[in-house]
Amino acid sequence: MTDPLMTELLETALEAARGAGDLLRDGRPADLGVAATKTSPIDVVTEMDIAAEKLITDLLARRRPQDGVLGEEGSSSEGSSGVRWVIDPLDGTVNYLYGLPSWAVSIAAEKDGEAVVGVVIAPVRGETFHAVLGQGAWRNGERVHCRPAAPLEESLIGTGFGYVRERRIGQARVLGGVLPRVRDIRRGGSAAIDLCDVACGRLNGYYERGLNPWDFAAGALIAREAGALTGGRPGVPASTELTIAAAPGLFEPLRGLLDDLGAWHD
Repeated sequence: MTDPLMTELLETALEAARGAGDLLRDGRPADLGVAATKTSPIDVVTEMDIAAEKLITDLLARRRPQDGVLGEEGSSSEGSSGVRWVIDPLDGTVNYLYGLPSWAVSIAAEKDGEAVVGVVIAPVRGETFHAVLGQGAWRNGERVHCRPAAPLEESLIGTGFGYVRERRIGQARVLGGVLPRVRDIRRGGSAAIDLCDVACGRLNGYYERGLNPWDFAAGALIAREAGALTGGRPGVPASTELTIAAAPGLFEPLRGLLDDLGAWHD
């Protein structure tokens, strides 16, 4: 892929994510409520999720009308350019609903099925992460790197939970096997931010079952460009089944533990 195309995709992603982030931060109504639910009554969508996705897709339609789009809130088109945008307009909706700061806008651009640009903006945290394939990972204009591998028992590991009861039961079982083997566990509520926290060394590693492409497309690229490894079960890329990110040297034992615990199934 040519550098001018990379530059255009990055600039477009940054503009769209900043616009959506400003809308979400500055336009949040005091009486914000649930507009709809998805997988369960506690898996919520707010009116602001929908508005932010529309802002992003409208911008993409103006700037790059031949591209495909995959969005969490229902935007989907095939496109003809070989570029597809993978959009989570509000990752961490429950945090946003409750007024917690850990939520983000996540936008990735894929070229012929491979993520080549990733942008994650966390407006309340004042952070913009971005990566271009082969060009490193960046936070607010400064290059970031994942934390050097620590032994599993000295590692701070992030995770998240689904919203369907049966999946949560399985995730609780897995967590019970992980927690005694690591330094501690963190549950932030935004997969995109968790992956960026691996990228900049705030977490040693991260895992979660049940993520969708829009949850991890941008953050996983940022983590990889910061030096981390990402994947799922042995020999399988990150997917809805299981997503893992950690530094080389920690990734392998973390994945082995998760595989032994059956973290890839409910």
